[in-house]
Amino acid sequence: MNKSRVHQDFDLYFITDRHQTLNRPLIQVIEAAISGGVQSIQLREKDLPIREFLSLACDIRERTLHKSLLMINDRADVCLISRADGVHLRSDGIPPSAARKILGPKKIIGVSCHSLQEVLFAESDGADFATLGPLYDTPSKRSWGAPLGLSLFQSIAEKVNIPVYGLGGIGLEQVQDVMLAGAHGIAMISAISTSPSVKESVEKILTQIKIAKMDRRYRR
Repeated sequence: MNKSRVHQDFDLYFITDRHQTLNRPLIQVIEAAISGGVQSIQLREKDLPIREFLSLACDIRERTLHKSLLMINDRADVCLISRADGVHLRSDGIPPSAARKILGPKKIIGVSCHSLQEVLFAESDGADFATLGPLYDTPSKRSWGAPLGLSLFQSIAEKVNIPVYGLGGIGLEQVQDVMLAGAHGIAMISAISTSPSVKESVEKILTQIKIAKMDRRYRR
């Protein structure tokens, strides 16, 4: 198991997209995910005006406090103001070391990565964890190129010591395969956001992660 610099560990990382919630309020979907046991949420809504984004971050922080970690996409200032647990950075954006100077030592820093080079840089520059993908074809990640696939994902995850989370086109049926390929956990957008029953879907996903972790220990 990779040793993490993250102060709190998590298996399932829910990345929000209010455009995929089947016309339900984003807050409703988030609360259902928390009820199902999700341990970490990234507020990603990139197209929201900054004041609306900040207001939403503060609202979600109140709802997630002592229940789930809250990560803010790319905005260290919003992270500090909303008292979120950390930020999630683009691989081509502000580097982790710069974010650390703003946030201090206690905040969590994640980075979206798409190659070995990006994961290695994230690790060396002080990131606590990385998401790596896309693993499978998914519309939201097509601009980043062809899917990595499980073999390449595994070879990359084995070369670093920070936790690496599988991302991109992962549904319930793929969870165990991704975990057995060396993922520390699973990051998801649509598999949670578009579920008619978010709470039940989260519970099933976490069960599959638990089974895969037990299987992985048995294989060792």
